[in-house]
Formats: sequence, C-alpha cells, structure tokens
Amino acid sequence: MNIDAIQNGIVIDHIEAGSGKKLYDLLKLDDLDCSVALLKNVTSAKYGRKDIIKIDREMDVNLDAIGFIAPNATVVMIKDGQIVEKKKLDLPAELVDVIRCKNPRCITQTEQEIRHVFKLTDRKKREYRCLYCEVKASI
Repeated sequence: MNIDAIQNGIVIDHIEAGSGKKLYDLLKLDDLDCSVALLKNVTSAKYGRKDIIKIDREMDVNLDAIGFIAPNATVVMIKDGQIVEKKKLDLPAELVDVIRCKNPRCITQTEQEIRHVFKLTDRKKREYRCLYCEVKASI
C-alpha cells in the first residue's frame, strides 16, 4: 500500500492499534474537506502494530483529545514537506469539553453553559472522573 507524503498538514503517529477510528471520530475528521488517511495495523518496530492518521491540511488539533485516546502518540506538523514541529503526548491531567458526562443527574446535563471537565484520577488505569459528580468517564 502506498500513501503519499503530505506537504502541509499533520501526522498523528504511534496511535495504539485499533484506536485510530476512535480518535478519527472524536476529532470529527470526517467533517473536513481535505484528504485524511487512517492507516490501521501498520507494522511498527517499537509497538508491533500501530495506527496512523494523516491530515492534508494545516489546522489546530485538540492535543488533549489525542492524548486521551492515544497517550503514546506523536503529533508531527509538516510545512512545505518538512517537519517543523514534533510533539510527544501523554495523558492530560484534565479534559475540558473533550467528552461528555453520561450521568443524567450531573449539573452538566441541565446547565448547558457549564463545561464538561474531567480530571485524571488513575494514570495506570487511564481513568478520568467528572469534576462535578465524580462519575467515571467512558470512551
């Protein structure tokens, strides 16, 4: 399989195999009007298998959302065919408006202007809890 290199855009590399589609959906990449490639189960010397997302456009991406789904990911910014910036991600300490609280009694369900805030409570389990009601987040 041959996927062309991008001249200006973003490559999200080292996504855990099988998590690329979740990240694609969370970032709403299907709404873009540019080329987006989702490569699944790519051979990796370091991880065995990985997913990769290539976006053929310069844009801002939510690094917290990427870190939430793929904490080992690397985000590479490309301009004029050259790497201009490379960011190694980790689990963010806080998620703001990345996911929504599912608790029907949470204040975020009745007060529309309140932001959905989740705090990292267990790094090993990759567990987040709602700031307001303490309900565990689900992906």
